[in-house]
Amino acid sequence: MARLFGTDGVRGLANRTLTVELAVSLAQAAAIVLGEDARSQGLRPKAVLARDPRVSGEFLSAAVAAGLASSGVDVMDAGVLPTPGAAFLTSDISADFGVMISASHNEAPDNGIKIFARGGHKLADDIEDRIQDAMLDPKLAPIGAGVGRIIRFADAEDRYLVHLLKALPNRLDGIKVVIDCAHGAASAVSPEIFRDAGAEVIVIGAEPDGLNINQGYGSTHLSALQAAVVEHGADLGVAHDGDADRCLAVDHNGSIVDGDQIMAIIALAAKARGELARNTLVATVMSNLGLRIAMREAGIEMLETAVGDRYVLEKIREGGYTIGGEQSGHIIFTQWATTGDGVLTGLMLAAQVAATGKSLAELASVMKVYPQVLVNVAGVDKTRVDENEALQAIVRQAESELDGTGRVLLRASGTENLVRVMVEAADAGTAQSWADRIARVVEQELAL
Repeated sequence: MARLFGTDGVRGLANRTLTVELAVSLAQAAAIVLGEDARSQGLRPKAVLARDPRVSGEFLSAAVAAGLASSGVDVMDAGVLPTPGAAFLTSDISADFGVMISASHNEAPDNGIKIFARGGHKLADDIEDRIQDAMLDPKLAPIGAGVGRIIRFADAEDRYLVHLLKALPNRLDGIKVVIDCAHGAASAVSPEIFRDAGAEVIVIGAEPDGLNINQGYGSTHLSALQAAVVEHGADLGVAHDGDADRCLAVDHNGSIVDGDQIMAIIALAAKARGELARNTLVATVMSNLGLRIAMREAGIEMLETAVGDRYVLEKIREGGYTIGGEQSGHIIFTQWATTGDGVLTGLMLAAQVAATGKSLAELASVMKVYPQVLVNVAGVDKTRVDENEALQAIVRQAESELDGTGRVLLRASGTENLVRVMVEAADAGTAQSWADRIARVVEQELAL
């Protein structure tokens, strides 16, 4: 069987590749592997279950609940809740594991099943492999009193809200914020917590109907938020994706503040409060050169990982760091969360505006955003990127001419015969020129 798990759970077109049968089988296998410790102590395993509001989440959540309960797992059903909320609750009630039904920033026809280990942490690769293998094993199938119960997690949202308020370093009184909920899982939670923290809140993209998630709103469609911030004279805007594990922002002028800029602001604030462990920020290789320069000038070390928030998390946990993230807006605060939390990120950003009295534009100016050009070259042998001398030669030439004012990154796609060419430079024309030149060499040298 091909590997089911991708970089963030099991995803697919709901009711086609991601079927009821697959959801039940995956849940039964998760019960075998992740409920093992509890059963060995004579205890009934317990799992948290949540979903975003896309329509297929209703039947997939029911299928997962059935698979777990039929395997002797008690299911605490939290209903619609952000992914980081599900991860927090898994830890908060000492559940054996958690399951989130969501396809994040994808539109409604897609869905996914994310599984968290005890403590709300993402699964290691070897645990994912064990779960997939267990799908072929006999099911547990207890009877009578041995079957699990499906229990409504009545105070799930309240627990998560209280937790977020505890994380805030200061209140948001006097701040006007526009929140774009992407018609997703944060539609109720995010506006409520910002109001509880003292902000004046204008809400857009918070009318989920099961089909409109991520459509025209949210972190992948920022134009509505930009217009709303300017129209309402807000101090800033915050945009989530469908499951609210990411956050991008807009300043009072309507200019976008991306994940790299958010990390720069938050890392500097954390350092000033003495909360930046080992004086280090963790980010991916795709983070802008401007972030690296800003951190170096501030005396903050920056560690790089492969693309994907799971790799950022791994590096953070290995080194005991406190803050890391991605340009896309997955920001991780390990003191308060085990995964990217878009609501928490938005709160922390607004808190810094409130605490300093500075505009978000002024705060973001600590980092210069270097023009970044990405060219995808398809139909090539991605396995030969590192060994091709002609390709490596032009990369060396580009980096020599950029001379510290830019950089080149070549990445092989994990799912396609495709190589991504990314070039940063002091101006867009130089970045585009080098990206095009290197892409042509990739086409010539790595053609299939």
